[in-house]
Amino acid sequence: MLHSLLSFAAVAGLLTLIPGLDTALVLRAAVSRGRRYAFASAVGIGCGTLMWGAAAAAGVSVLLTASEVAYAVLRTVGAIYLVWMGIAMIRTGLERPIATTEAAVDDSSRGVFGAWARGLGTNMLNPKVGVFYAAMLPQFLPDGVPHLLMGCVLAVVHNVEGMVWFTVIISVAGAAKTWLNRESVRRAMDTVTGAILLGFGLKLASSHR
Repeated sequence: MLHSLLSFAAVAGLLTLIPGLDTALVLRAAVSRGRRYAFASAVGIGCGTLMWGAAAAAGVSVLLTASEVAYAVLRTVGAIYLVWMGIAMIRTGLERPIATTEAAVDDSSRGVFGAWARGLGTNMLNPKVGVFYAAMLPQFLPDGVPHLLMGCVLAVVHNVEGMVWFTVIISVAGAAKTWLNRESVRRAMDTVTGAILLGFGLKLASSHR
């Protein structure tokens, strides 16, 4: 069991360090909305990771690798969600004024729960996360250990690594808060992150597996 945990931690750790959609979302939240929103987004992503891990261990997400229809439906929904969110962020960066104080952000309608929900939705609507768990978890499930329990444990390991990485990102953003809080930088972050989301959405829509 220890060997399985360490082996999975190494693979998941490398995956966590690769810049991607999750990193872009957390960094954008840290720059434009502050630490609370960034950590809320990170926790939402982590909750999605736990759900995918439990689903894969229970055999649910194996459906994504076996059924073209199930994969296509989730891929389409996820792509629409990412494209919609990307366009919204680009519009925010190009057109809408950005609050210059943290208090103004705290009073906005998009609260901490919204940041959490955005992180959760982005993770859960990405079928490639499910495919990753469905493909990887069976290789790290030792004999004699309940698969659901072990799958959840491995998902927790991945989650802890992700939260450590997100904490580093948020801390770096906090250290550079004076520079990052400039309106021009925050607008640029919204625009760049929106473009990344849009690109991920279009790539997901055109992919097969």
